[in-house]
Amino acid sequence: MKAMFIYNPSSGKADADQYKEITINVLEGLGYKVIIKETEKQNDATVFAKQACEEKVDFLLAMGGDGTINEVVNGLAEQPYQPLFSFIPLGTVNDFARALGIPLEPELAIEALKMNHTKMVDIGQIGDKYFMNIVAIGEIASRVAETTVEQKTKMGSLAYLLEGAKAIISSEEIEMTITHDQGVWKGTPILILVALTNSVGGFEKMVNSAEVNDGKLHIYIIKQAGLAAIARMGAKILFGNLEKDDGVELIESTKVLIESQAPLYCNVDGDEGDCTPLEIKVLPQHVKMLIPKKVDTKQL
Repeated sequence: MKAMFIYNPSSGKADADQYKEITINVLEGLGYKVIIKETEKQNDATVFAKQACEEKVDFLLAMGGDGTINEVVNGLAEQPYQPLFSFIPLGTVNDFARALGIPLEPELAIEALKMNHTKMVDIGQIGDKYFMNIVAIGEIASRVAETTVEQKTKMGSLAYLLEGAKAIISSEEIEMTITHDQGVWKGTPILILVALTNSVGGFEKMVNSAEVNDGKLHIYIIKQAGLAAIARMGAKILFGNLEKDDGVELIESTKVLIESQAPLYCNVDGDEGDCTPLEIKVLPQHVKMLIPKKVDTKQL
């Protein structure tokens, strides 16, 4: 059996090198001949993941933050052959790991590789790119994309929250149109979230209705701005019922077209993406993943 191990040496305050040998030893102990790939620049992980598909390796393992994992997903998407996939989270927020129940502590995540449990998970497509967690559209999305590596390293999820709060207070109204499976929504939201999983910015109950394999885009339309709205919605997020807030509307759809009166950039899995108009769709149960069995609470 062959396994490809992609790791980003700059992830997790350079902790990748610390866990590299431990991971290789575990993979070899599981009977894999390990092919090691180290990323040096942007999109390297995408190239390596496509290579893993072409060479038909049995298992693909990545080590890095959400950005690295997003690149790997872009390499796996819509390939005729895909290896079994898993990852060791080393980023600041690690939303995809939170959603899948993969331990955030690298040692535990490495140990979890010994669990022989798989699950098919959804990914999303936006234009000619792919994502595994969240697309955000609006001024808040642009502000969050500008959050520096130093801010994220020092403050984690709080860095995203602070930048988002600044944008909510100062946000300008821009007319937007959202075309979805059930019809058309028009209005002037301050933020649109298109989510595949429950975890956003490290808040694991942000999109409480989302499951990693439900075949749906969970579209949260945030309609109200101001300090009072921030406080009220913040409490709803903590309790996992944001959709019950009067300033929020939830739409579930398999695809969506988002248009705006003026161009708005989006944030895709934490990094800046294209500007509106945006076509987004879900690719249901598209990637086969190795994850800890304890998170599988529903019969698939």
